[in-house]
Amino acid sequence: MYTKTTFSRRLTHWLTGSLAALCVVAPGLQPQADAFTLPEQLIGVTQGFLEFTVEDYLATTQTQGRYEIQVNNLDPRLRMPQCSQQLDASLESTTPLGRVTVKVRCDGSSPWTVFVPAQVRLLRDVVVMTRPLRRESVISDADVGLRERDVGTLGPGYLTQLDQALGMKLIRPVVVDQVLTQVHLEQAEVVRKGDQVVIIARSGSLSVRMPGEALTKGGLQEQIRVRNLNSKRVVKARVTGPGQVEVSM
Repeated sequence: MYTKTTFSRRLTHWLTGSLAALCVVAPGLQPQADAFTLPEQLIGVTQGFLEFTVEDYLATTQTQGRYEIQVNNLDPRLRMPQCSQQLDASLESTTPLGRVTVKVRCDGSSPWTVFVPAQVRLLRDVVVMTRPLRRESVISDADVGLRERDVGTLGPGYLTQLDQALGMKLIRPVVVDQVLTQVHLEQAEVVRKGDQVVIIARSGSLSVRMPGEALTKGGLQEQIRVRNLNSKRVVKARVTGPGQVEVSM
């Protein structure tokens, strides 16, 4: 949550300097009592506020990427009285990404409030499809790549590393350049129920192999139930490859 109180603590010096620059003064004259705050000055305050807010958001969430801020134009006829106090800026939403509105307020002798709309784009490399694939296809290196996208327009679950997609199975068809998310994927079945598998029991550098039968299906690194065909015992084992599982001794 980004509040005007936090913003004011961090930006008091910046706003004070900005307000001095916002005075509408003819060369060589002192500011007049009827001076105005113009639209371009409100846009400058909004731009500065959003830059600090987005940088704070990236640092707090440890999010990588670059951002772009576009503040919408205001009515050029807008004339707000010169504020006798430092302006106060606050965000009208809980996140500084996407379409946002910044409330710029004067609490001086002639109070006023202006709502300034803006667009904040957070650009990151995300996993996208490099070719179309059908449902139940298993993703390989040739199927995916990293492309820069505005993640503020994406839903949750987008992927930022190719390893998150490789070896996974699609549960729905995808097209070229489509952003891949977790809802598109499930673990590919490396071992199916009823498969004959090799059980590898490890203890340090020592390993013992024995025949087994998979009682449940599983993807790579998943835990499944396996019957040891020698002892007839049922154990939980981790899938390490096609037809191969591993347990600890």
